[in-house]
Parts: sequence; C-alpha cells; structure tokens
Amino acid sequence: MTGLRIGSGSAWWGDRLEPARRNAEEGDLDYLCFETMAEATVSAAQVRKRRDPSFPGYDTYLDDRMQRVLPGCLRRGTKIISNQGWINPEGAAERMVHWLRECGAPKGTVVAAVSGSLITDRVLDIAGPLMEDGRPAAALAGSIVSAEAYMGAEPIVRALREGAAIVVTGRVADPSLFMAPMMHEFGWDPLDHGRLGPGNGIGHVLECGAQVTGGYFCDPGFKDVPEPWDLAFPIAEVESDGSAVITKVAGSGGAVTLRTLKEQLFYEVHDPGRYITPDVVVDFTTTQLEEVGPDRVRVSGISSQPRTPTLKVSIACQEGHIGEDMFFYAGPGALRRAELAKRILEERFRIVGLDAEEIRIDFVGVNAIHGGLSPRGAEPYEVAVRVAARTRTREEALKVGREVDGMAVSGVGMTGKRVPHQDRTREIIGVWSSLVPREAVTPVITYYEA
Repeated sequence: MTGLRIGSGSAWWGDRLEPARRNAEEGDLDYLCFETMAEATVSAAQVRKRRDPSFPGYDTYLDDRMQRVLPGCLRRGTKIISNQGWINPEGAAERMVHWLRECGAPKGTVVAAVSGSLITDRVLDIAGPLMEDGRPAAALAGSIVSAEAYMGAEPIVRALREGAAIVVTGRVADPSLFMAPMMHEFGWDPLDHGRLGPGNGIGHVLECGAQVTGGYFCDPGFKDVPEPWDLAFPIAEVESDGSAVITKVAGSGGAVTLRTLKEQLFYEVHDPGRYITPDVVVDFTTTQLEEVGPDRVRVSGISSQPRTPTLKVSIACQEGHIGEDMFFYAGPGALRRAELAKRILEERFRIVGLDAEEIRIDFVGVNAIHGGLSPRGAEPYEVAVRVAARTRTREEALKVGREVDGMAVSGVGMTGKRVPHQDRTREIIGVWSSLVPREAVTPVITYYEA
C-alpha cells in the first residue's frame, strides 16, 4: 500500500458524535480510530461496576457511536480500531457484533477484542517504585481499585492480520491505536523504531481529535478559528515512510494550520526529545511542518529511539471522599455577603466537628483558580461560592451539603443555590504510576463473527 487514510473518531469518552459520523461518511477513510479513555477511566469503570453489577464495563456511548459510523464504514470498507472496551473488551466486541448485524454487515465480519492490560491482581508483585514520589508500590496495598498497563500496537496488528474489521481494546496507549494500521498496512517491524517513531508521532497528532483542527487552540481575537461550532476531527494521509499530511473533511469548521499542529505536537509531552510510548521513544525536536494547501499540513522528519524494556502501569487507589456544594449571590455587595458566608461555614464546620484533610471555600469568578494571586478589580456583581472538603469517609463528606443547606435560612440571604439532594459526595480516585517488565504483560485476543 502506498498511502493510507486514517481518521479520528473521538478524543475522549464524552466527545461529540457528529464529527465521527462525518469522517465515516465523507472522509474516504481506510481506518477510523476511537480514543475514549482518560487516565482515570478504567478505575471509574471499576468503581461503577462495584456499585452496579449490571454495568457492562465498556464505553457508555458505544451504541451511539456505532449507530452513527457503521453505515458509512460498511459502505466504504473502513476498518475500526477503538479502546472503547475499557474493563470489558469482550463485552464491547459482542455489542459491536450486534450493531454490525443491525446495519447489515456481511456475514462473517470479524470483531477482535484485545484484553490483558488489567493487572490489578499482581501489580504489587511486579511494579517498581512509584514514579511520583519513589515509594514502593506496596505502599498502595489495601487501597487499589485497579491497575492497568499501557499496551502497544502489536496485538492490534495481530488482530488485523487475522482478518478483523473492528478491533476493540482495553488500555492501549493513545498513539498506538492510530499507528497499528500503519504497521499492518506498510508491514513495519515492531522493532523498527526508525519507522515507528514517525508513525507514533502522527498517532499523537490524531489522538486528541479536534484539538488539532482548532479545539483548545481557539482564543477569540488572538487565535480565531472558523466555525468553531462545527469542528471536524482530523484525517491523516500517511505514507510508508511515516510522513503524513494532516487534513479534515472539506466544508467542515475549524482549521488545520502550522499553529494548530505545533500546539498539538507538544500537548501532554513532558520531554519533546523523549516521548515514551509502549512501541517506541519519539523525538519531536526534528519534526518538520509544511503547509501544502488550505487545511493541509505535511508532517515529516520525526525521529526516535528504540522502545524501553518496561511498560507504564497506571494504578488507581481509593483515597477518601469529597463533599461539595455551591450557592450564589448577586447584586450590590455580593462579594461582601459571600465573604461573610465563608466565615459562617468555617465556624459551622468547627462546631459540627468536620474531620477533613482539606477544606476549600472559593469564590468562582474571583479567586477560585489562582487563589490569593488573583487580582482584585471592580466589585463583582455576581459571585458563586463553591465549598468542598476532602475527607476520609463519606459520612464526614456529607456534612458539607448539610451545612450549606442550613445556610438557606440560617446564613446570609442567598440569591440561589443548587437544588438540594441527598448525596453531594464522590469518591476520590488517586492515580499513581509505575513501571512493569514488558514481558509481564500478555495481550489476549478473542475473535467474534457477525
């Protein structure tokens, strides 16, 4: 194959559906790739599964996404790669088979589920020190919710080689989802870092969807973007040497320019000269960008180093609870009333013996982001008071909402507040990182037919 068209279908779980449908219908794609997992997605799914055994454990928007894109993908022959499997890739694959049948896919169309990333039951035996503070992984014993290693592109390539039209995975590094079709179609060797570096770099450009077509980039009056309400997801026209032209569906909103590409290249990259992925270590410092037409930027020159002997593992732990609430003041003296309300709540928390590791009472629009560094200008006409406490137990966290409810008639007259409800608490899931030996993680591929 001399050229390959790969499109983005999502950049996170809550991403919009229409740009994916448009890529499927109008993008003339060989592959459509979905990235729907953040660092805490797997642990959040585990927590939900613990509370609700009926939760299937895969992307809650899987049905919506498949209904939107499968008709176009089936007409075009576009293959799908997705990490929508979360903690249940096999269940996600079975559900995709259902939608293939509903959409009239040819009998025998293959869906592959890639699992093996979940290593919760043995992470303490194989993980090295925690990357954040150097403590041994054993320090997290008793609090672990889930642990998942970041797998690379190889099991996806294997599934494609076995004839899969759709590959759905658990935890796989974001760029690997997009690089797998390059490896498969161009025959790249998994140890050929000279090819995989550029391919992984292109995957990194695509993984955050509309961020490279103007989302996040947009700053009115400084970095204007056409029709930001209709942002497209990007498409890469990839060559066998790993160079690519980044573009989007004609007539869609947003823009693909040198500036949008440069911002995305360095998004979430700690060291541009050593961006570590499961497949390869990417060096972005040699990247060359060239505008070759409207909404067309050529990316080339990305270099690399061989892959590491270890894989990163993300370890999620239960670290207490947060109690949170919010109420509002408006009109003259709004800030003065908010400041008095803060003093009242501080005293009330002392009276009821709130046992909290941290308490925050912020004025949204005044100091909620930068705290004491926020400049004080003109007196605000509206103030939202956000109250939050971090506690070890849910019982303590519940005290926050109860005291805010009491402010309705026993505090400073409010302009409004959130509608009272029984539980304004949530679990805190802390995410820690470590490294595990590459050979300790074994991908498992299961095949299903429509």
